[in-house]
Amino acid sequence: MDVKTVGVVGAGQMGNGIAHVFALAGYEVTLNDISADALDRALGIIGKNLDRQVSREKISEAEKQAALGRISTTTVLTDLGSSDLIIEAATERETVKTAIFEDLQPHLKPTTILTSNTSSISITRLASRTDRPEKFMGFHFMNPVPVMQLVELIRGIATDEETYHSLLKVVESLGKTAASAEDFPAFIVNRILMPMINEAVYTLYEGVGSVRSIDESMKLGANHPMGPLELADFIGLDTCLAIMNVLHEGLADTKYRPCPLLTKYVEAGWLGRKTNRGFYDYRGETPVPTR
Repeated sequence: MDVKTVGVVGAGQMGNGIAHVFALAGYEVTLNDISADALDRALGIIGKNLDRQVSREKISEAEKQAALGRISTTTVLTDLGSSDLIIEAATERETVKTAIFEDLQPHLKPTTILTSNTSSISITRLASRTDRPEKFMGFHFMNPVPVMQLVELIRGIATDEETYHSLLKVVESLGKTAASAEDFPAFIVNRILMPMINEAVYTLYEGVGSVRSIDESMKLGANHPMGPLELADFIGLDTCLAIMNVLHEGLADTKYRPCPLLTKYVEAGWLGRKTNRGFYDYRGETPVPTR
């Protein structure tokens, strides 16, 4: 199927990044969120990120303006029904995602491909809640979307070859690289990354090192561009916890048990950068460790 129009559900960190790269690649994009304020913020972020690309001479001013002109917004989910491809990028909760797909279903074209940007939830299970499991896939972008090159493509048990190859072609058109992953909890990247972050939290919890010493050790000792606790704050501690719970429940292995300290931070509402507090406090001029 030739994809020309794209609907994105969710205008948060992932959704606005996905809208950005699709619009820049020439697709007509409709960005949806339940909050009009969230949509306004998303357009502001997209504009700033495009400005950054212009200043770095990655794109021209004309390309920036053309991309912005291809993005429309709506608070009405069913407005996305005429899209060739829909990408769900809502919060990492299965009940939220299935409700979105169920609400969309009566308004879709027969040919519309449904995808989820989930970082851990079963694609087969999500697809089973729709009327088109053969046209359903996991379409997992990395954060920040305009910068990161990888896209995980995850087939459910019923996904057909035409859908897979259509999305493979879409990824290539975005100038990104696709990695095919089997439909197991957390797929490839987060299956490896999240237990490392969780172990870093355990290292903090057990008093082996401080926030700063753990992050500096991994940056200077393993050449990571960002420490694991700093990265957790960037991703969102609620998202990290949700993925660890999926791994723990889905694989029934105690090595994936979320660290109690991670749970405590989430219960406190200290979710990282998006709430200005996590393993670091971001309310001042420079981030300060909270532990």
